[in-house]
Amino acid sequence: MVNAILKRIMDIVLAWIALGLFFPIWLIIAILIKLDSPGPIFYVHTRVGRNAAEFDCFKFRTMKTGSDPNKLAESKDDDRITKLGKFLRRTSLDETPQVLNVLLGQMSMVGPRPALPVQVKNFSADDLWKIKVKPGITGWTQVNGRNSIPYEKRMELDCWYAKNNNVLLDIWIIIRTFGVLIFGDGVYDKNSSSPVE
Repeated sequence: MVNAILKRIMDIVLAWIALGLFFPIWLIIAILIKLDSPGPIFYVHTRVGRNAAEFDCFKFRTMKTGSDPNKLAESKDDDRITKLGKFLRRTSLDETPQVLNVLLGQMSMVGPRPALPVQVKNFSADDLWKIKVKPGITGWTQVNGRNSIPYEKRMELDCWYAKNNNVLLDIWIIIRTFGVLIFGDGVYDKNSSSPVE
């Protein structure tokens, strides 16, 4: 209970700080998206959160309008990704609007990446640990290889976090996340047959 309260307080504080820092950048990104390709600025997609609750997850649109939402990008050469989208994905700026999901209580700053409903349908009993905690903007998987490691390993890391999460671990993950963002490691899956989250 104490851990949950501290985690929520940290989420709210960090989300408001991030909102203040990112808002001017969001305005620039919004203009560039409209100039880069026709379509909406944001991509709102259904994801699965804690206890299998579905919610609308926010991100900047990085694909051409009309792309299949259930077919995730497997490489930077995916021709559905816009020119600006490649940059937004490499820097993870496309995910930053999810601080709004954090403020709404649907996500946490740290946790497993939110899964697609179609993925959850195929979860094993062990995989269900992934949705026993709120999904996060960053997480244990993101600082330990991200999408460059096999899907099964990502699930293993997500479930380990769900079983062992605490505020001190979250702080360590946030610190390590800056290094991942600077070097842009693991954005795409090197194994094209594995789904990318």
